[in-house]
Amino acid sequence: MSENQTLKALERDGLVTRTVLPTTPVSVEYAITPLGRALSAVLDDLQRWARDNIGAVLGAQRRYDERRRG
Repeated sequence: MSENQTLKALERDGLVTRTVLPTTPVSVEYAITPLGRALSAVLDDLQRWARDNIGAVLGAQRRYDERRRG
């Protein structure tokens, strides 16, 4: 998916707004919406969880792989 397609999808989902500015050449400005900010907070929590738990996940994968080979 191209950057332009991604921005259109985010706009369609209500996560960003798109404003066309009357400049030469025409400029477009994107801004995050309240819904987008709410999603961002959830993704921040998910990223924090992943960072805090990557060692446990990798350990579980290693133990699983060892049992499968075993």
